[in-house]
Amino acid sequence: DTTDTAALVRHTAARLPEYMVPAAVVVLEELPRTVNGKLDRRALPAPDLSAVSDGRAPRNPAEEILCGLFADTLGLASVTIDDHFFHRGGHSLLATRLTSKIRQAFGVRLGVREIFQYPTVGRLAELIAAGTGADERPALVAGERPERPPLSSAQQRLWFLDQLEGPSPTYNIPLGVRLTGALDIEALRRALVDVVGRHEALRTTFPSEQGRPHQAVRSLAETDLALPVTPVTEESLHQALARLAGVTFDLATDLPIRADLLALSPEEHVLLVVMHHIASDGWSNGPLLRDLATAYEARTRDAAPDWEPLPVQYADYSLWQRSLLATEEERQLDFWQSQLAELPEEATLPADRPRAAVASYRGATHKVSAPAV
Repeated sequence: DTTDTAALVRHTAARLPEYMVPAAVVVLEELPRTVNGKLDRRALPAPDLSAVSDGRAPRNPAEEILCGLFADTLGLASVTIDDHFFHRGGHSLLATRLTSKIRQAFGVRLGVREIFQYPTVGRLAELIAAGTGADERPALVAGERPERPPLSSAQQRLWFLDQLEGPSPTYNIPLGVRLTGALDIEALRRALVDVVGRHEALRTTFPSEQGRPHQAVRSLAETDLALPVTPVTEESLHQALARLAGVTFDLATDLPIRADLLALSPEEHVLLVVMHHIASDGWSNGPLLRDLATAYEARTRDAAPDWEPLPVQYADYSLWQRSLLATEEERQLDFWQSQLAELPEEATLPADRPRAAVASYRGATHKVSAPAV
């Protein structure tokens, strides 16, 4: 193979916006296909973003610290001061984590926008040296809580949608894991309880009084996380997963997590964990699976997982966020009222059918063929 991948990246960089330039190029003799002749996305090799680049080494302590923060956030052994954050595997969620680490390390005011504008250690170090202002935000720490902790902004939005539309699977987050080999089902159930005990958000309900919701964190003794086992076949597996993933949550009374074990054979199972978005997001799947694996390994030895208590819980974050935004709330409200003052109550874009009284959230697949020329 004589393909010059570096030249290909340079070629695209000269013709495309920066955010569309590929971080890496993988050369294949042919694209993998499914039995139906379609592209087999699962068989595509992952690009190698860990290769050592030929960029410059850090020139001062600040750049050395930033290189460490970049590498830690990206999961790489090292980076140079010329490595582009988004070309080495970064994305907006990781950029958010990086800004938090930089604020803590340097005590500066920094936002995600700056990571997009100054995506290398070298450029970001120059920005910090020039001065971005001190980070005046209070530290996020665990502290005394009121009897009824408030919801965070994200939780408030999801609670409002639940009240507006009623229970719906729209914000269910299903996570299915196929388990092959001998399985200790009781150890797995106890491991799930361990994880729920470790993370308060997974044992928090959202009751309301006079239309005002609050977080109600249950003690572990008050939680009852079962792990029902359902026999299935390969043919009925997909249907069973879809049915279980679509069961709704009552946010006022239900834990925002449930688990089911689908048994294909004594040594073949699928664990389905469904969480409501009010307690989890896509990034949270990684820490959840890591904690579950740690707890399961311990429970198979009839021991409790040996992990350090979390320094803060989500309720602590909610209080921190409310405190942070308290001084900004009135200004933000005035700004958005002025920005949205002249907008119509609903979108006036042309449509091919009348607006439904109630959203169904049903979708469909529409297939089209585009000619090569």
